[in-house]
Amino acid sequence: MSEYVSGKIRVGLIYGSTREGRVCDKIVGWAGQSARAWGGFEVDVIDPLELDLPSRHEEKDGPAVRALQQRLGDADAFVVVTPEYNHSYPAALKFLIGSAYQEWQAKPVAFVSYGGISGGLRAVEHLRHVFAELHAVGIRDAVSFLNVWECMDESTGELRAPKAAERSMGRVLSRLKWWAEALRQARRTSPYQEVA
Repeated sequence: MSEYVSGKIRVGLIYGSTREGRVCDKIVGWAGQSARAWGGFEVDVIDPLELDLPSRHEEKDGPAVRALQQRLGDADAFVVVTPEYNHSYPAALKFLIGSAYQEWQAKPVAFVSYGGISGGLRAVEHLRHVFAELHAVGIRDAVSFLNVWECMDESTGELRAPKAAERSMGRVLSRLKWWAEALRQARRTSPYQEVA
């Protein structure tokens, strides 16, 4: 096996929320810790709040957008952590996704969602369509936190009953790794942009 295939999977762990007081900080922290503990992943946390992205898409991409595209291009796979706002996903996440195109192609995307009664799953269903349009491969399994405020200790940010979420995350990471390795090798053998 080549060093390229046997190396760690580079995962872009993407914040879906920029809202003040966001729960996303705690969920991203948990997801990142889970991926690092699971092994085989190198995690790059991508937070729109730290990217200095413009307020609208510009005719020519500026340095912040180009830097984002570089990080997305360097990733082998993605984990998107999203809340559900009004039965869908937040505008900041839509802008981040729309700031790149080829960088998403032929790479797997997994989802960790949170919210109220739906656990963010309606946001995930919308995101699956968006990433399919970008030629990314959505992982069927997901992690969802129903009534997220009841799932976490407010002071520590730790899950109150972590076993089910850890089991789900293990399944997601296992499948994400399989797809990431397969697609990384395929992109190396036959660049996706050259497929007619």
